[in-house]
Amino acid sequence: MRDIEKLFGEIAVAAGLPIMQVYEAGAACTVKPDGSPVTEADTRAEALILDQLARLCGGVPVIAEESMAAGQTAAIAERFILVDPLDGTKEFIHRRDEFTVNIALIELGQPIAGAIYAPALGKLWIGGARGARRSRLDPGQALAAAKDDVAIRTRPWPGAGAIGVASRSHADEETDHFLTALSVGERRSRGSSLKFCLLASGDADVYPRFSPTMEWDVAAGHAILVAAGGTVTKPDGKAFCYGKVDEGFLNGPFVGWGDPRQIYKSMS
Repeated sequence: MRDIEKLFGEIAVAAGLPIMQVYEAGAACTVKPDGSPVTEADTRAEALILDQLARLCGGVPVIAEESMAAGQTAAIAERFILVDPLDGTKEFIHRRDEFTVNIALIELGQPIAGAIYAPALGKLWIGGARGARRSRLDPGQALAAAKDDVAIRTRPWPGAGAIGVASRSHADEETDHFLTALSVGERRSRGSSLKFCLLASGDADVYPRFSPTMEWDVAAGHAILVAAGGTVTKPDGKAFCYGKVDEGFLNGPFVGWGDPRQIYKSMS
């Protein structure tokens, strides 16, 4: 599976086409049993992604958000794929451009490759063994047509100038206290997995999340951030892992760090 992140990038950009078709037509929203919203864009994008993965990554188990919501039995192996066909459905519904397609490969509990595509922004981030990259692509384009393709890296912790990012829709006191304790100088809100992309690109430094997420929300951003030089841990600095079948793939709190050295400083 060499350059799997590029394959994921191709698939994510392809899935951006039906997403934008629904976005431009106006999305009707329904509510899933867990209370979260879902649109035709979610289901059309997931169908495309699953078809592509079945053809190109046959034999690797896939855990996808809407399939799980529909009652799919969770079956994973040491290596499996996590898919969020439309991360940031609330942003999508409210006509904000901060929604993404997330695809990640997990191996032995850790993400080793990932792609995030923001179709309304025309931006793609990928990360794997060869590092992390950012480029511009219109929905449905092939990777060969990418513009402004550049390698990205996280930045060293800047001290008083540190920038924290947090969820636009899930602000809470724990996040506020965490960023205050780090003396973060500026705070930015972003939807979906774009928060990881800010860290990976060196445009922000820390992303704490204490409210619930699912594994498919986080894995692609985690993979890209690690490929760019950062990391994701539990708030106490311990490893943040994937494949939590017994918990229904529900995550506990985590922190994304642009500079992993800051973890140990914050623990002291």
